[in-house]
Amino acid sequence: MNDILQLKGNLQDRSSSNAYGPRNIPKNEPAVTSEKINSLADQLQKLAHYWVGESIISGCLIDIHYIKVIAKSNRVKGYFSSGSGTPNDSVVGAKFADGDEKKHIITHHVSDHVVNDTISKLRGSAKILDEIFGGSITYAQIERLGTQKIEYKKYGVGKTNFRHIIVDTHYVEGFGVPDNSANTTDQSIITIYRTNANLIDLMKSIGIDIMPNQKLADTTLLLFPEEIKVLAEKAPYLIAMATEDISKFSYEDIVGEKPQGSTITINPPTTEPVVGVIDTMFHESVYFSEWVDFEKKIPDEITLDAEDYIHGTAVSSIIVDGPAFNPHLDDGCGRFRVKHFGVTTQKQYSAVTIMKKIKEIIIANPDIRVWNLSLGSDREINKNFISPEAAVLDEIQCEHDVIFIVAGTNKRLGDPQEEKRIGSPADSINSLVVNSINSTGKPTSYSRKGLVLSFFNKPDVCSFGGDTDDYVSVCTHLGEELCSGTSYAAPWVTRKVAYLIEVLGLSREVAKALIVDAAAGWKQIGADQHLALLMGHGAVPQRIEDIIKTDDDEIKFIITGVSEKWDTYTYNLPVPIHKNKHPFIAKATMCYFPSCSINQGVDYTNTELDVTFGRIKDGSIKPINKNYQSIEGDVPRYIYENSARGVHRKWDNTKNISEKLTPRVRAREVYESGLWGLSVKAKARLTTRDEDLKFGIIVTLKEINGVNRISDFIHQCELRGWLINRVDVNAQIDIYNKAQEVVTFDM
Repeated sequence: MNDILQLKGNLQDRSSSNAYGPRNIPKNEPAVTSEKINSLADQLQKLAHYWVGESIISGCLIDIHYIKVIAKSNRVKGYFSSGSGTPNDSVVGAKFADGDEKKHIITHHVSDHVVNDTISKLRGSAKILDEIFGGSITYAQIERLGTQKIEYKKYGVGKTNFRHIIVDTHYVEGFGVPDNSANTTDQSIITIYRTNANLIDLMKSIGIDIMPNQKLADTTLLLFPEEIKVLAEKAPYLIAMATEDISKFSYEDIVGEKPQGSTITINPPTTEPVVGVIDTMFHESVYFSEWVDFEKKIPDEITLDAEDYIHGTAVSSIIVDGPAFNPHLDDGCGRFRVKHFGVTTQKQYSAVTIMKKIKEIIIANPDIRVWNLSLGSDREINKNFISPEAAVLDEIQCEHDVIFIVAGTNKRLGDPQEEKRIGSPADSINSLVVNSINSTGKPTSYSRKGLVLSFFNKPDVCSFGGDTDDYVSVCTHLGEELCSGTSYAAPWVTRKVAYLIEVLGLSREVAKALIVDAAAGWKQIGADQHLALLMGHGAVPQRIEDIIKTDDDEIKFIITGVSEKWDTYTYNLPVPIHKNKHPFIAKATMCYFPSCSINQGVDYTNTELDVTFGRIKDGSIKPINKNYQSIEGDVPRYIYENSARGVHRKWDNTKNISEKLTPRVRAREVYESGLWGLSVKAKARLTTRDEDLKFGIIVTLKEINGVNRISDFIHQCELRGWLINRVDVNAQIDIYNKAQEVVTFDM
């Protein structure tokens, strides 16, 4: 097998040079009429009257209902525009409308003045259509607006703003007042739309006195039944999202005690890597207890039962020494030490309490970078917002150099729902979320499904987690047990991620990309939508060498970088040539950890990185997946937002692009210099984007004739200035062991 290569060289970067032309409606779409403009103005007029009578907040909260899923570039620019800011600055939430057809509803917080100014501009724009264009305007007429002599000032609207209003009107379906109070329950975590008011002062003006421990973030708080009733009656429009605080765990049943076998022993730990585990309690009577540093994080007055030790101890047993009692699942990763934090019992739990404890634990343990979280809610995630627990994990991973491996949660035995969405915090976008498969590689009977926010691809991957008559062995204080569930699938992936990061010294971005890339392979499981909902990108290989090595006919290399400008790129990749052809097909996987905004609802991730890989032709990259949404020049560039999100994973922080491996595949034509290129382009959802956003990319080239061309590739790369490092496992282990040695100086 071939080693994976690390390519190190100077990636270039540049700001965007695209100067987009004036806006227009899509070709062949119906004309925009003055009747629709006046109708929308009438709706805004009614909303303006409504908000005059509301004094709890300053300004207005207004939902804009769009005709479809809308790209950022097609959000309103003429409506709600005033002063130096843009309408996008006033966005405080986004969700999808109920119904078969997915449509955006985007919530704005704007002043009374902006609303009235918009109404005036709409009336003026409608008059222009009536008096100059006969009541309607088409694509062709909008295209010629620059040559028309129109006295815009006479109608109280600017030239550019008139064009924006016309295009906005095409995409806008209507307006409304937000009201998500129906989502509230007896004890809920409530997120309030961001306004100019202080959260505690705002609640006090409604008649709700908030204690300090009820405030979770600037716009998120815990409310009790009577408080929720007051909020829903007096200001339902303030509720952006709500979710239960008290949840039942998505636990699995222990199947039964395994027949007594030989006694397992273990040597004392030395310098093995440390993995963090956040779970139920750990029982220190087990044979591997010396390998686990346990901290109880619940009050001493809480009474613990024997069952409160089972789940947590079982999870840590796999991470420490899983192959010892599952020899058929031996992954080649060795053993790991564990720092285990017991944050809850095995009964129902408070999401607020868990969130606070996780934050405290991560901050207090900066040396631990890989964390296993096999706790999850029985309750399904909401289609329109991320759970508060997942949002906390995403925030932590954005701010700290850590990665969570999260269990995908389970459907209970006898659950009447044929299909059930995953539970929190398996909707965490930055985490690596793991579902279960059985020994035949199929989804298990208890598997729950994605998507997250109707779009994000969760779970990420799957691993063996046991199923009926096909269980995972674990060790608890009761002895060796048989069990099944995603709780026991996730630790096997955690072991591999810890090996990649702690032993091989790879970044978390690269480690996550390697896991996803290995799971995806060439089989393109994503083409089967039903399987993808249950298995993500696919099953992670059992053996670690199948992740860190590659077939003899493949060249796999790693490129890492930091996105500082619009485009981070190289056009300097020398893919081998044979008989004036590139005898390869290619795939690439990219991972990054963006900041996220729970207040933005379905538009959750703040920054998009789009990866393009392919041959260089006419000075630009010809992408292997025909994704032209970020390509400059005279190429097809318009892609509908639904396709950009669904097919090309726009806004998703894990990208896997690939050519198809079929018996009919042929060698590729060599263009000009024969070089290939890689480009990572950044887009901001909000006014600003993440600065210095790290990414890791795994590129695989498969030789279609089965020939090993890695030596040629290395030679050509070195000639072009690349530094090549082989991911040599033995060498990295030696380096790791040397780094762990304690040096004593003679005094």
